[in-house]
Amino acid sequence: MDPSAVRAYYAARSEHERDRLLTAEGLLERVLTTRLLEAHLGTPGRALDLGGGTGPYSVWLAELGWDVSLADLSPELLAIAESSLPAGTVQEVVEIDARDLSRWADDTFDAVLSLGPMYHLTEASDRVRAAHELARVTRPGGLVAVALMPRYVSVRRLLSLPDERWQLADPAFLDRLLDDGVFENAVPGRFTHAFGVRPAEVAPFFESHGFSTVTLASTHGFLTGVEDGFEALRTEHPGAYGRLLDRLVVTAADPGLLGTAGHLLWVGRRRAPGWTAS
Repeated sequence: MDPSAVRAYYAARSEHERDRLLTAEGLLERVLTTRLLEAHLGTPGRALDLGGGTGPYSVWLAELGWDVSLADLSPELLAIAESSLPAGTVQEVVEIDARDLSRWADDTFDAVLSLGPMYHLTEASDRVRAAHELARVTRPGGLVAVALMPRYVSVRRLLSLPDERWQLADPAFLDRLLDDGVFENAVPGRFTHAFGVRPAEVAPFFESHGFSTVTLASTHGFLTGVEDGFEALRTEHPGAYGRLLDRLVVTAADPGLLGTAGHLLWVGRRRAPGWTAS
């Protein structure tokens, strides 16, 4: 990962990032993410919102009674959080790289949300370092949730943007995108340095770094691409919205949805030392 390129992107797009979860697409992602996590969080304790940006998930955790540390690579996003979050929402605000969490001791957190950093780690060695650090700072039995991008979403994104689409004409670019999962945008100031996963490889990766898997789910469910209509349903027919949302939650881990999801959510628990599969 090139931290300077990622920082520059979020510096230029800080207000967009602040408001991203207020769009129809973002609202669906947020409500599904929280619904998928709430059943597994358990008794409130100490939580790390890693890559938490302006803090929307920190607010959610705090409202549930968690003591939250908010951390991000972007000083601009953290500045927005510090100026806008209600007093007492978070215990600390920390500028940090997900590959180095040495600020915190082993087994510090009862839960860690990492809803962004992992999909900017284009080098395998960086993903290993980040997973190691997640395991180190999470207590045994603690919950960890990681946002990921499937690699096909970058192709769909490029096809939708005329001023970026031309990159697909380069066979080497397309091969790197589809075979290696690496997206490095040649258009200045745009989303870049992203890694797209193969869903079948996600659970084995985290399990090799000391976790057990709870679920892997699509945070848009089967409504990827029609989020505007779902948000309209919320005001037009609230009962239908609630029933459909319940269906989205119970089907979000359908393997048929994962490869073409907008974002994935892997949820797991830190295994205790000496754990062996039964």
